[in-house]
Amino acid sequence: MTKRDLSIMPKTMHKIARDSLLSLETYARQRKEFRARVMAHKKGRTVHLGAHVTLIFEDELTIRYQIQEMLRIERTFEEPGIQDELDAYNPLIPDGRNFKATMMIEYADAEERKHALSKLKGIEDRVWVQVEGCARVYAIADEDLERENEEKTSAVHFLRFELDDEMARALKYGVGLALGVDHPNYQAEAGAVAAGVRASLVRDLD
Repeated sequence: MTKRDLSIMPKTMHKIARDSLLSLETYARQRKEFRARVMAHKKGRTVHLGAHVTLIFEDELTIRYQIQEMLRIERTFEEPGIQDELDAYNPLIPDGRNFKATMMIEYADAEERKHALSKLKGIEDRVWVQVEGCARVYAIADEDLERENEEKTSAVHFLRFELDDEMARALKYGVGLALGVDHPNYQAEAGAVAAGVRASLVRDLD
């Protein structure tokens, strides 16, 4: 019988099943190699929008890593705790007609970051993707919980970009994909994303 291995995972899985996760002991043995693989994978799914906003597009592999890491950190091995992690993280996996991303607002200086976050309220709703020849699609942000208050926005947001069938077909055909943000206090565009990033994102689509 072949042992379960993190290097062999289905490419089209939209949800991570409980029985596909590794035990804490098995994950500990494979963690170094798996982490290196995930970090390399993330580089090919990362887009910088200006100097201070970064999008990391999630998929089954990145979310599997997050779940395994949370189970490891919290030493969770009982079924209810494992299911809680699956319930929290599975919705962050693209489901065939969308892209899902973690958005990070990054300022090295704490005071500068505090000031910027107060000026960037609502920025999470002004991030967009655009398939060449189609209208911009603005993010649906933070569906799990509100990450903004009266004083400031959060430094981390979770975004969903919902595409229609025409957009998905066009991307599979090979047209370009652009990203940007058009908040009054922060504007940036990535232009046409790199071919490797685009190809990785297209694999998120059914």
